[in-house]
Amino acid sequence: MKKTDIRPYTRQFYKNNKWRMTLMLAQTVINTVLSLLVSWLIKQLVDMMSGVDIGISFAQLVGVTILGFAGLGITYGCDYVSGPRLYAKAMEQYKNHVFEKISEKGVAAFQGENTNLYISALSNDCAKIETGYLPKIIGIVNQSLLFVATFVMMMYYSPILTGITIALCIAPVIGSLLTGNRVALAEKKVSDENENYMSTLRDSLGGFSVIKSFKAEIQMCRLFAEDVKRVAKAKEKRAKLGVIIAMISDFTGIMVQMGVFLIGTALALAGYGITAGTVMIFVQLINYLLSPISTIPSHIAECKASRALIRKMAEALEENVRESGLADKTELEEGIRLENLSFSYEEGKKVLDDISFTFEKGKSYALVGASGCGKSTMLNLLMASSTEYEGKICYDDMELREISGDSLYGMLSLVQQNVFVFNESIRDNITMFSEFPQEEVDRAIKLSGLSSLIAERGEDYLCGENGNALSGGEKQRISIARSLLKKSQILLVDEATAALDPQTAFQVSDAILDLDSLTRIVVTHSLEEALLKRYDCILTLKNGKIVETGNFEELMEQKAYFYSLYTVSQ
Repeated sequence: MKKTDIRPYTRQFYKNNKWRMTLMLAQTVINTVLSLLVSWLIKQLVDMMSGVDIGISFAQLVGVTILGFAGLGITYGCDYVSGPRLYAKAMEQYKNHVFEKISEKGVAAFQGENTNLYISALSNDCAKIETGYLPKIIGIVNQSLLFVATFVMMMYYSPILTGITIALCIAPVIGSLLTGNRVALAEKKVSDENENYMSTLRDSLGGFSVIKSFKAEIQMCRLFAEDVKRVAKAKEKRAKLGVIIAMISDFTGIMVQMGVFLIGTALALAGYGITAGTVMIFVQLINYLLSPISTIPSHIAECKASRALIRKMAEALEENVRESGLADKTELEEGIRLENLSFSYEEGKKVLDDISFTFEKGKSYALVGASGCGKSTMLNLLMASSTEYEGKICYDDMELREISGDSLYGMLSLVQQNVFVFNESIRDNITMFSEFPQEEVDRAIKLSGLSSLIAERGEDYLCGENGNALSGGEKQRISIARSLLKKSQILLVDEATAALDPQTAFQVSDAILDLDSLTRIVVTHSLEEALLKRYDCILTLKNGKIVETGNFEELMEQKAYFYSLYTVSQ
């Protein structure tokens, strides 16, 4: 199976960040020079105290030390100017890119996918990526440069002692490699468990009234506790791996340091030309040699873990995206044609069964029938909620699967029973943050029945989280006003007036039917004669099939299924 290309995501960390990266790399070079300078100064001072002629005066050593402190100030300056903003900008661009990719997904994305994956990815996973990706890449560059420079300096002072040091370092390398790669798997496990935890938390809060009414608090607390326990265990396993890596690093570090000290002393006593200062510089340089050996594998493991989280997000974002390059369809010229349309959510259970019908441009249609007969499914398919249907859905002569998402959603508006309202002003929720002439906004407000709400609270009134400062009817009116303002060519309405009182429901339905040059397909539960007479055609569905079509008078004269539905509703 071909792996998902994550380069478009990782590029976000570097875009518009090049000069900051340059400063951080400059800081890395200066830090390496300063680290080696400290070791060199220690050697010179020890040899000077031992009476060895080093060819440089004490005053000169003091001058070099002062220059070193000046260099240290430069590195802190580079870090202050570039470091925090580099990482903040990188994550800002990454999150924005992910959210933009989410917005490109089709309607089907959030009907068949677990949205908690995205919530977890943009919260818990991003927190891990923020510390485990770009900072670790810079750390790898820093430690690699330090390792190479340290090795060169060691070889300059004593090739024999350098070989012995490298031999002693084999153990920490093996230890780091054995444990480092397991970190990525542990981090992926934490991410998966966090996703499940977020799902349970969201369900618990969203269905709180149901939980209370059925006295299911104990069961819900049990489910929540189980998810919390799984998250805790995954984090515990990850933390234990960290302890093991740190233990191996510390133990082998001490072992190598003492080994070099003892062997270096033995070589000095045996007359191999190794001074006390040389032994001391090697002991000091061991830290710079061991640090890369112990940290580079762990840095690589954390980078792999972060890349695994990025890949997980990228793979999810590739699903349910309407293909780019599909044809544009900007105007409906004749109508929408269904040809032998069938659809199933489960194999062998057809929700729509061999439906053929043409919705003519500019006319109004009502879909009626008992619950579960396929009315809402038909509307969802017209919005491209799925392409896994049999038969054809044609906008004029163009099949729905061939139409780009942008042009499709440009032609359509959907008003549903469940309305999402942002925690913004009423006006912003109506205009969806776009600019419209005031007279058009006022018209949409009037036709949707929002005039009294605006008069009472004003257009700038904040609607609350998911509209919790509004009633269900008020949220529904906002949804209808959105579609009226958009002036789409096709208006799909799915039980839009179900939450409204009868008088307001009638006013809104009447306003929708008053709209000119608009193709309206309305799923309705309200069988009121005055409204039904205004539809050009009524489609009666039963068990996924269209069993009757015609205007109100024609269907009443047939005295068949529609007649029964209408009579029972009165």
